[in-house]
Amino acid sequence: MRTLVVLRHAKAVHTPGLADRERPLTGRGEGDAKRVGETLQALELRPDLVLCSPSLRTRRTAELALAQLAPDAPVDFEHGIYQAYADELLELVRRTDPGVRTLLLVGHNPGVHELVMDLTGGEGDPGFPPGAFAVIEAAVPWAELESGRAVTLWTPKSAG
Repeated sequence: MRTLVVLRHAKAVHTPGLADRERPLTGRGEGDAKRVGETLQALELRPDLVLCSPSLRTRRTAELALAQLAPDAPVDFEHGIYQAYADELLELVRRTDPGVRTLLLVGHNPGVHELVMDLTGGEGDPGFPPGAFAVIEAAVPWAELESGRAVTLWTPKSAG
């Protein structure tokens, strides 16, 4: 069994003139990212590998989420995640080493949301706000991934 955790970066600021890739998290975003890590830890989901967009907001989301959960987890910053479509993200996931059992992908909408919907069939789609993550289980190797079973969908608001 393989587990894919798809995480959208936490809430980021919108500052005129600031390059999109350099947008930092808001205070709420920082807190939400920490709660992502706490929730993943409670679910006993420690990633063997993290694939992360190189934008500031995704890097910071990953850093805060992993701080107590898996501070030593290897993180690959993949330029291809930034502004990627779902099919491009899936191809990236399919190239993951077969020895990785739990993979955390940290990226952006609409790509991450579409990836979750494509892999799970999209039933009962509640949306994918900043800081949301989905846990998807698959019984096939990464290279053969086409669909999976949604185990958890977490959003900062659903956590209270």
